[in-house]
Amino acid sequence: MRRVYLDNAATTPVDPRVLEAMMPFLRDSFGNASSIHYFGQQAKSAVDKARHQVAALINSRPNEIVFTSGGTEANNLALRGLTRSHINSLKIRNITRNDQTDAGICRPHAITSQIEHPAVKNVCEDLEKQGFDVTYLPVSSDGIVSVDNVISAIREDTVLISIMFANNEIGSIQPLSEIGRVVRDLRAHGKKIWLHTDAVQAVGKMSVDVEEIGCDLLSMSGHKLYAPKGIGALYVRRGTRLHPQNLGGRQERGMRGGTEPVPLIAALGAACDIAGRELSEESARTVQLRNRMEQNILERVPDSFVNGSLDSRLPNISSVSFPGVEGEALLINLDMQGVAVSTGSACSSGSVEPSPVIKALGRDDRFARGTIRFSLGRMNTPEDIDRVLEILPNTVQNLRKLYKN
Repeated sequence: MRRVYLDNAATTPVDPRVLEAMMPFLRDSFGNASSIHYFGQQAKSAVDKARHQVAALINSRPNEIVFTSGGTEANNLALRGLTRSHINSLKIRNITRNDQTDAGICRPHAITSQIEHPAVKNVCEDLEKQGFDVTYLPVSSDGIVSVDNVISAIREDTVLISIMFANNEIGSIQPLSEIGRVVRDLRAHGKKIWLHTDAVQAVGKMSVDVEEIGCDLLSMSGHKLYAPKGIGALYVRRGTRLHPQNLGGRQERGMRGGTEPVPLIAALGAACDIAGRELSEESARTVQLRNRMEQNILERVPDSFVNGSLDSRLPNISSVSFPGVEGEALLINLDMQGVAVSTGSACSSGSVEPSPVIKALGRDDRFARGTIRFSLGRMNTPEDIDRVLEILPNTVQNLRKLYKN
């Protein structure tokens, strides 16, 4: 059976060039990057090179890159590390004022959106249990946060805004640069407030520039851009203080203890280097494939709908709803015919609840339950799209007949 993989938003295959870059550090150059002898310095050199490669892709300084195990850890380090540091400073300030009561009831405020990845949403919910107030902003029918709503939600006690760069289910791109300008203006007037963005889906798929955005923290993950699973990075703007979540040695400037996984770090660096060099060409190619697929689906499958913004979205993600069909059943039927897709976030697989992202767009349960995410990647070809278009219309039609009966 010819198999077609259209679930690249869940994970990408490892690019052979990336595998080649990491292999020496699995064989001969096996040293610990913290060791000062020859073998250790070989490893340290590889880590330094990768740090420069990651920084170049997002236009940051190399010493602003902290390596993590992936996007989830990067998000946790950003949100927990920043809020913990902030709460500690509040308590110290209150105690020095001999105001013990205030130190115990301090409730700082954070702002996020209703369509964040679970790696942000669940952390925010946990922060609420620890005494934070969190505002979850709605999105438009296109899946985009309003800058005016962000501004309206900011309070005197707001210390953190965390808005994803691009949604993992529908691909809608958020107005981060405008939000960043709001944060910079507030900070210029003396307010202590920080901006974090989960850019896991965006990095490597489109231009991501931390200076243009003006963010203080940015999360990314290797296995979304053709590196192996188990490696990611957090951009930490110079001067942003984080309380470490992994305590151990002094690796990563004390922000993340633990021996550096040199092969994985080298792989991430190579993946970022390749993505940067091929970004424009690959983005245009992917958009062409995605648009042809969507146009034909809408023409051949009655009552099908594309979710999210058609003007401001990632080049590789297409979320399509087929009301009258259960998404899980459609996924299984496509898989049996050799096509791999998903019903939403891979981190929410196994959930029987309709996608909260699709419901946040104002869609009802019929749409949310009948939604499929097609996510294209570097390895996909026009023939892959032809195969999907060959089997999808009849599969949807047959399932609709089954559910009617």
